[in-house]
Amino acid sequence: MAKLLTCIVVTPEQTSLEQTAEFVALPLYDGEIGIGSDHAPLIGRLGYGEMRLKTGNQTVSYYVDGGFVQVAGNVVSVLTNRAIAADKLELKKAEELLDEATKKPANTDELLAIRERGIAQARAQIRVAKGRRS
Repeated sequence: MAKLLTCIVVTPEQTSLEQTAEFVALPLYDGEIGIGSDHAPLIGRLGYGEMRLKTGNQTVSYYVDGGFVQVAGNVVSVLTNRAIAADKLELKKAEELLDEATKKPANTDELLAIRERGIAQARAQIRVAKGRRS
């Protein structure tokens, strides 16, 4: 039997998840990282996207909304603004968020950054919602 990791997901409101897994995949701001047991310690900046926890033949998915990840020992600590189970995401709502985000004004650098962040978040939610349907 493979060594297990403990994955702890914390949002500003609560500890959203504390679960063991054999493997954890996370979206980084510049790609994706896979973490198995006895992974080297690290701290990374999260992007918007799908977090997957795999144990045996079962994979559980969540949408994470940026933040940070720390790996120390066999503990994966995720600090994020939001963590939503993939089966709770509504594709139609995510598509509406994308539509709203693209219509936001972007006539200053700050407003452009806000609009781009909203578009990236909505697109990531759409990818995760569509991924669980396949």
